[in-house]
Amino acid sequence: MYGFQPHPRRTKPKPITFQTGHQGVLVGSMIFYDKPVALNRERHRNLKLQRKQGDLSFAKNTNSVLLAATEMAEAAKDYPIVFIGKENGPFTLAAMVGLRDGENLFVESNGQWQTGTYVPAFARRYPFVLAENDEDDTHLTVCVDESCAGLSEEQGEPLFDKSGKESALLQGAVDFLKLFHTEMQRTRQLGQLLSAYGLLEPKVIEINRGGKRQVLDGLYIVNRDKLNALDDEKTLILCRNGAMGWIHAHLISLSHIERMATRLAERPVALPGEPATASAPAISAP
Repeated sequence: MYGFQPHPRRTKPKPITFQTGHQGVLVGSMIFYDKPVALNRERHRNLKLQRKQGDLSFAKNTNSVLLAATEMAEAAKDYPIVFIGKENGPFTLAAMVGLRDGENLFVESNGQWQTGTYVPAFARRYPFVLAENDEDDTHLTVCVDESCAGLSEEQGEPLFDKSGKESALLQGAVDFLKLFHTEMQRTRQLGQLLSAYGLLEPKVIEINRGGKRQVLDGLYIVNRDKLNALDDEKTLILCRNGAMGWIHAHLISLSHIERMATRLAERPVALPGEPATASAPAISAP
């Protein structure tokens, strides 16, 4: 379930830590996570995780999720892939899974992700996540969403063994988190490079449905003309570090916007309290 294809040139990740003592330490707000806390060897020693096969209902209310560049080969088959960030950066990648706030077009009413489509690692890591350590920024802390319905002390697979050591389930999750964190760092480097080369431009998506105009902003895409006009030195750099393939996957994926608009047309014209303008999520620590 934690399958993820790393890039062969990935950098060494920061060390991972667990909290000790019985106090539950809350961490900052995170998309999908209602009550993220630092995973604690004492407080959570008896905690178990029971997964409802394929249940991704926690992701039903988002229109985009962060994406690692190494996922693009698969994700580009199903979703528009865009860059998100501020005008002067930093930029990172996101897969668009909806065209209006509060709606994921790929999560069905039963909580299942649409069969046959790629599920981004950003969603597959739930209910675990890494957070920066306020006391020591050289380490990352493993966190868990205590509000996750599958967590209890009665049923499921244990997170720790009797000695307090990580179980096979938790160790697999931690390995996945470390790899994803490293790949997201490299993805930000990609965004930084494309921004430095002047290749990113704002993209606004407008949709008219039932006489109502909807706008999705806060997105950036690669400008094809500027890409084609790059000098040989910069073009060679993009080719050698693998970025050129990712750029073309990104550009090809934009054709999915029209397909998503067709999918949206099958939904109600408006959601309760829906604004006229929707936005991509703010960049947060993965």
